[in-house]
Amino acid sequence: MKRRNVLAFGTAAGGGACLLTLTTAFKTDVQAQEKPHKLEPENPETEWGYAPLTADDTGRLAYNGYAEGSCMFAVANSIIKQLAERFGEPYTSFPIHMMKYGHGGVGGYGTVCGALNGAAAMIGLVVSSKKDQNALITDLFRWYEQSRLPVYTPETAQLDYTPESSTAASALCHASVTNWCKASGHGANSKQRKERCSRLSADVAIQVSSMLNRYFDCEYETPMFSGETSNSCLTCHGKESKLENTSGQMNCTSCHTKSIGHRLFADVHYKCIGETE
Repeated sequence: MKRRNVLAFGTAAGGGACLLTLTTAFKTDVQAQEKPHKLEPENPETEWGYAPLTADDTGRLAYNGYAEGSCMFAVANSIIKQLAERFGEPYTSFPIHMMKYGHGGVGGYGTVCGALNGAAAMIGLVVSSKKDQNALITDLFRWYEQSRLPVYTPETAQLDYTPESSTAASALCHASVTNWCKASGHGANSKQRKERCSRLSADVAIQVSSMLNRYFDCEYETPMFSGETSNSCLTCHGKESKLENTSGQMNCTSCHTKSIGHRLFADVHYKCIGETE
């Protein structure tokens, strides 16, 4: 190796080592893990009562309901229909047709998954505490982001096809569907995708009804959540951070990736902000 090449290599290696040392020295502290805590139902401030629901009935109603009004309708209808049979009014007069708007990520726009939207609406309907609503919805959405779905198997399938399971890594409809299309090889407008979403609606309906059953039995405890990816981002960009230019708890990396510059200099830049304020 020529002398100039040796010097160049040594300079590059030394610079890389210095850069690594610098970024490590300025490394920001990731937000702490969320510890489990028990949710205690408050005295209801609403006439919308709740009774325990079975997984079999809830899943069947949601799966079959998808064909009538798509994902959001399927989840909400599976719960409203059972509670109407148990309590009568006000559930029998609930305008369930309105839940059809949530299909395809709200009117086909690709935003929040309709199954999650319907489940969150049901939590908001029967849980009076806003704090508990937020905790339950957060747990549900995180479960959805991290789970391989669908897993539900109907007694009588509408299509002779068993959908592949995939991880959404996002609460957004378009991201969830795209990840499934990549895993399955089927198109977003295919009958196979519709079967997948029918079964996924059943999975979400079963999950949210199970959560509500435990909540109203005073047995619900939020799970441990580290959220290393989102917490590391929110350390700089979230509430009470120096930048404070975003809010939310979604999995960041399903849509956002760190550039090389961000990986190398973000922590140094973050520390320097504090010195100039």
